[in-house]
Amino acid sequence: MTQAERARAWSGSRTFHHSQFTPERLTAERTRSVSVCVPARNEERTVGPIVSDLVRLRELGAIDEVVVIDGGSTDGTVAIAEAAGATVHQEAELMPSYGDVLGKGDAMWRALSVLEGDVIVYLDADSEGFGPHYACGLAGPLVCGDGGVEFVKAFYRRPLKLGEVSLPEGGGRVTELTARPLLDLFYPELAGFRQPLSGELAGTRDLFTRLPFATGYAVEIAMLIDAWKEVGLDALAQVDIELRQNSHQPLSDLGQMAGAVLRAVCVRLQREGRLTGLEGDELVERPPLIHTEQPPQRSRR
Repeated sequence: MTQAERARAWSGSRTFHHSQFTPERLTAERTRSVSVCVPARNEERTVGPIVSDLVRLRELGAIDEVVVIDGGSTDGTVAIAEAAGATVHQEAELMPSYGDVLGKGDAMWRALSVLEGDVIVYLDADSEGFGPHYACGLAGPLVCGDGGVEFVKAFYRRPLKLGEVSLPEGGGRVTELTARPLLDLFYPELAGFRQPLSGELAGTRDLFTRLPFATGYAVEIAMLIDAWKEVGLDALAQVDIELRQNSHQPLSDLGQMAGAVLRAVCVRLQREGRLTGLEGDELVERPPLIHTEQPPQRSRR
């Protein structure tokens, strides 16, 4: 079987739709505890409805914990999240011995020090039209079924929204112009992932504590490659959550993101001996949590 055929076979068996994992199914079937983590910074417009939906899932018994990791917001993000029922932690107060927090990936890594679930779901705080199916869809393959899945990415249709202009397609430009071509060329086994840069992802706590976390924009693609290397393709899955809408940056502002994605892939190619002579700023990564002195959290179930 060629790599392309392998990727197609994987996609057929490890691609799900969120409707397969209703809140009622999770409540009835799951045997693992689930924590949902929402990194946020100045997201007062969207964080309230997101947390409210997640808290309702907690009340139904579909998940156990709703945590917002705040990045020093200067607006009403913290007050709104707390009022809606989330536990809020300041990212700078988590694992402070590692110095300044270096972006989203670093905040996700530090969050592991306070999250208690056997399964961790990470969700972005800027999603418009959010629904509870985001969390249930991502947690579902990890807590229902045959138990062979350890890492899940969301995929979706992503309209392009710039200011008051909205187009039905065209979002995810760095995905289409940078991330997917890189995976197609260097990691064709992962070519079946439709949204490799999706910030909506989930995994077992055991796996996340064994992975390094790239900081900043590099975290999603680095984590996908590292998870595949750690547990193999059959332990990875993707879930269709249909639609994700958020505001987009102008094309001229996306160079930094694309550069971080490129460097994350190049660093891994260098480690594998497939690339030499890589220069420029070093990619900062936090070590696997199991290699730190941070004690593991107890499970709620």
